[in-house]
Amino acid sequence: MVYRGMIQRSLRLFLAALAVALLAAAHYHARSASVMADAAKSFLASLTPEQRQRATFPFADTERANWFYTPVPRKGLALREMKPFQRQLAIALLSAGLSQRGLIKATTIMSLEDVLDVIEGGKGPRRDPDLYFVSIFGTPAESGVWGFRFEGHHVSQNFTIVDGKATGSPSFFGANPAEVKDGPRRGLRPLGREDDLARAFVVNLTPAQQNAAIVARTAPEDILTTNSRRAALKGQPSGIRLAALDVKEKQALQDLLDEYCDNMPEELAAVREEEIRKSGDNVWFAWSGGTAPGDKHYYRVQSPAFLIEFDETQDNGNHIHSVWRDFSGDFGEDLLAEHYAAGHK
Repeated sequence: MVYRGMIQRSLRLFLAALAVALLAAAHYHARSASVMADAAKSFLASLTPEQRQRATFPFADTERANWFYTPVPRKGLALREMKPFQRQLAIALLSAGLSQRGLIKATTIMSLEDVLDVIEGGKGPRRDPDLYFVSIFGTPAESGVWGFRFEGHHVSQNFTIVDGKATGSPSFFGANPAEVKDGPRRGLRPLGREDDLARAFVVNLTPAQQNAAIVARTAPEDILTTNSRRAALKGQPSGIRLAALDVKEKQALQDLLDEYCDNMPEELAAVREEEIRKSGDNVWFAWSGGTAPGDKHYYRVQSPAFLIEFDETQDNGNHIHSVWRDFSGDFGEDLLAEHYAAGHK
């Protein structure tokens, strides 16, 4: 009986230890830089020498900051030039830089190329869900300096990895159409939350607050920073400042900010959240254009650290451009400055 009791106690201790180990494993999250490096290595290993030559660039190549979000000629290796298993590895690389929500947005936006091709009747630029390009800069590794880009029409995701830290800006998502109006995919809105949360925020402000927040009755035709290599806006921030909001209004604005943070994996999202926290009350929201659904409009959220821009003005207000930019951290500039200041060459 004593022996049996000892066995039972030992078994219970073992099971308890196993439960703790499983719980710890469930809460373990690999660092983003490690996941990105593994995904990039797997992708590169799948390529032929000719494909690899098109997909890779030196880290210092100026091509790394040559980003855009319209149908333009691009360097890199296109999905349509890959075999099915290579395309899967390319999407795996993209997923290493995005959250599940971000990946759903990206792939849904890519699928809109077929919808847009039907709308245009084949008369516009070539529309192809596989006309998205992968470019890798430098040598993928958990440490060191390298980066990658996944880009095509309305998707431009730029990642830089420096000494085991990863950053993901500029981060661009667009949608044309913003809402599918006809056909079997009617009602699809890949960026609906970015639109709805901002509109709900501004329409629920008091009239006096709206006078401050709405800076123009006509929206610009595109995001103001377009594809500039450094995010820059002229003049001082305009609109309504966070300090002028009550608790409920601040939460509504935070919900919008969370939507942009949540496009990133947990580690990168936490970096954005910290930028927001450090900005304190120095966060400004500005709106241009109409506030009713269907009105052409634009908004931005600006702090000393980051900038969000969103416009829905082209194609009769059914075409979205949205971007998150870091004033000092686009393309990893802040991480690279730390890297070189530490004596690296």
